[in-house]
Amino acid sequence: MAIVQAIVLILVRCQSIELNIWGFMMQNDWMNLDGFDRRILAVLAEDGRISIAGLARRIGLSKSPTQARLRRLETDGVITGYRALIDPIRLGLDHVAFVEVRLNDTREAALAAFNAAVAKIGEIEQAHLIAGNFDYLMKIRTRSMTEYRIVLAEKISTLPHVSGTSTYVAMQAVKEDASLGPLGNVI
Repeated sequence: MAIVQAIVLILVRCQSIELNIWGFMMQNDWMNLDGFDRRILAVLAEDGRISIAGLARRIGLSKSPTQARLRRLETDGVITGYRALIDPIRLGLDHVAFVEVRLNDTREAALAAFNAAVAKIGEIEQAHLIAGNFDYLMKIRTRSMTEYRIVLAEKISTLPHVSGTSTYVAMQAVKEDASLGPLGNVI
């Protein structure tokens, strides 16, 4: 049986930057959230399946204002959705590789084409545009090294504008936490 944890995908807005639950910077209105809103986010990040009554008890409000605040956080796009976290190891997806990708063209049209193609590859768990000696860092999850080699050869290497890749295979995950990350320190 797969281990499933319910989580909340929370995108918090701040005035000059936007901070999501993993600490990535984007545009925000964080200062517009009061203590109750922050407590709602913290509780939902721990237990996305909590009832409105349970949430109200945990944050110290009655059900009606809690539900209104929750709807507002959803409508405003602060809470972007709810999903289950499934343990990939229990599903046999225990091979993780990090891939540096270098592109031969980094103009906006080339980046857009690359990004659109990346979004279609299920084995790519994460992809980040990087400032540095390469252009993207991707996290790839497969069942085995053999499967990874096929993904690299037939999918990643054939992405638009790829000029080269370097692979780093993870031996052990020391920390993989999809909770609030650094945001947990501010809520």
